[in-house]
Amino acid sequence: MRKYLVLILLFSSFCSFAQQKTYCNPMNLDYGYTPIPNFSEWGRHRATADPVIVNYKNDYYLFSTNQWGYWWSPDLLNWNFISRKFLRPWNGDVYDELCAPAVGILGDTMIVMGSTYTDNFTIWMSTDPKSNNWKPLVDSFSLGGWDPSFFTDDDGRVYMYNGSSNRFPMYGIELTRNGLKPIGTRKEMYLLEPWRYGWQRFGEHLDNTFLDPFIEGSHMTRHNGKYYLQYGAPGTEFSGYADGLLVGDHPLGPFQAQSDPLSYKLGGFVRGAGHGATFRDNDQNYWHVSTMVISVKNTFERRLGLWPTGFDHDGVMWCNTAYGDYPTYLPSAPERKTALQPRWMLLNYQKPVQVSSTLGGYLPNNAVDENIKTYWSATSGNKGEWIQTDLGNVSVVNAVQINYADQDVDQDRLGKRTGQYHRYILYYSADGKKWKILVDKSKNTTDVPHDYVELPEPVEARYLKLENIHMPTGKFAISGFRVFGNGKGAKPEKVKQFMVLRTEKDKRSAFIKWSPAEGAYAYTIYYGTHPDKLYNSVMVHSNNEYWFKSMDSRKAYYFTIEAVNENGISDPYEILKVE
Repeated sequence: MRKYLVLILLFSSFCSFAQQKTYCNPMNLDYGYTPIPNFSEWGRHRATADPVIVNYKNDYYLFSTNQWGYWWSPDLLNWNFISRKFLRPWNGDVYDELCAPAVGILGDTMIVMGSTYTDNFTIWMSTDPKSNNWKPLVDSFSLGGWDPSFFTDDDGRVYMYNGSSNRFPMYGIELTRNGLKPIGTRKEMYLLEPWRYGWQRFGEHLDNTFLDPFIEGSHMTRHNGKYYLQYGAPGTEFSGYADGLLVGDHPLGPFQAQSDPLSYKLGGFVRGAGHGATFRDNDQNYWHVSTMVISVKNTFERRLGLWPTGFDHDGVMWCNTAYGDYPTYLPSAPERKTALQPRWMLLNYQKPVQVSSTLGGYLPNNAVDENIKTYWSATSGNKGEWIQTDLGNVSVVNAVQINYADQDVDQDRLGKRTGQYHRYILYYSADGKKWKILVDKSKNTTDVPHDYVELPEPVEARYLKLENIHMPTGKFAISGFRVFGNGKGAKPEKVKQFMVLRTEKDKRSAFIKWSPAEGAYAYTIYYGTHPDKLYNSVMVHSNNEYWFKSMDSRKAYYFTIEAVNENGISDPYEILKVE
């Protein structure tokens, strides 16, 4: 008996040791299949957006658009879905699907409301959301509002913000703590200024082609007596979808607009960082969760991303999206205190790929091109279909991310799909002949559309082979087979020439060009309106120029650049000032 007890204790110790210290965007959630609008010819796809995470009783609760339920997590890594349709108490056959939900905390109570333009909408309350115990707090909320958010100030006063329009501003109003009734009338918080702020322009290329930009997705954070009102713009389907920032001394303003977005992600594997929310973990670190963009199967095909966030000594709020789809430390990682991310590089960008079969134009190299919008698909979803990546030389592998794509998925089931799962086996080899199992998920019972596995111990390998065992629906299709670690070679040289040519007629834009660095496959450009606060960035692959259109026309800017390859990151270029 003592022998078995020792084995159990050793196993428990190993499991604790093997707990992942990192995660990787996009978040690995069992996203529902919800085409919006319901155009069947666009194809079924996974989607959610407009997330809110709140820290409630030391667990994290995540609500987002059209999921027929919500998630909770003890660690921001492992998420548990709770299925719920929020039925109207006076009309049990009608439910309020939570589109762009508002979530707040009143004392020991969580409150939730979806978007609405009517006065016939319920605000729900719970002191035990983990057990799915809810009851109406307000049967018919008289105010209504699309893209709402709740904020409880330190003095207990309650506010609501809302707005989703390319014509009207974002609004704010104080509510009574008992009954959540409006105090006075709504006040205008902010209307977009795309004539000044380049990043607010509508369109994939910020070119205002056919619509004015939208302001939406409000969220308030208080820090050291200041109020930081966040808002999404200019459009949820674009790579430039971002959360802007307003700063003031009172929850209802007046506010000063920050020149650059709080969260912005123009480049990399998956783009976009808009309509989100900020929260604190159990160690009081700030985080920001937001919407990321695919927009292939449907304009509103979206995912969620999670970013380390904080405030500098001057009270400037920042959000780190640089290398934002690379491994990032979780709150529980001891390393989080000194670094946001491990220096594990992408090892297989544009490297050779072999596959079991190929469906039409969904070519193998789409799985390693660092673009979630493109993907490889096998001709079936059968067991035994496979994809193999060659790292080019024996490298140190620390983690792998497997991003599945939707190809010919089940057309008959919409909404949340519980009980479905992916199964696979991942092999590794130094020579392509002798193979060992690296990850065995042949008996997995969970839905893992963006599965990320941090290895308990790094391995040395040149080849990795992903073999399908089971697909929950559709064909075996991969938008990103991403391997992280170190290539055991030289990091790229520092960029030797770098210039930023700001346009004379439109100070919102600039042409950026640099000399290629030896050995680099990507570059990260940092910028900001202060040389010590270059909090925003753009990652550019396989190019040495970039048309940048995101500046405040009234401010001088500062830029630098660093080169990237599978072995590391170069020293940055000297900071340039651009008038």
